[in-house]
Amino acid sequence: MRDERGRSPEPEPVARALGQLKRMISPATPLAEAQAAWPAAVGERIAAVTEVVEEVEGTLYVDCREAVWSEELTLMEPRIRADLESAMSSPGPQEIRFRTVS
Repeated sequence: MRDERGRSPEPEPVARALGQLKRMISPATPLAEAQAAWPAAVGERIAAVTEVVEEVEGTLYVDCREAVWSEELTLMEPRIRADLESAMSSPGPQEIRFRTVS
């Protein structure tokens, strides 16, 4: 759509367009919402060594690359759960369980 002087609007950045597309096609489940909010809630460093993999009856399961991360994040679980709930538009998980995977 052109403006009154006949100019086209500025192109939209690809990242923004892809983000909008991702939100439109993502399933509307607690797991999908937690996966999308996870990096913002925990930060890049923790997000790089974890993966949100499952949600069962209000419990979110997160796989960790190393046992030390699993143990440390278990100690931080109440704070992480609160941060995740703040980043989500629906109520967050009742509990987060961290597991070590090889």
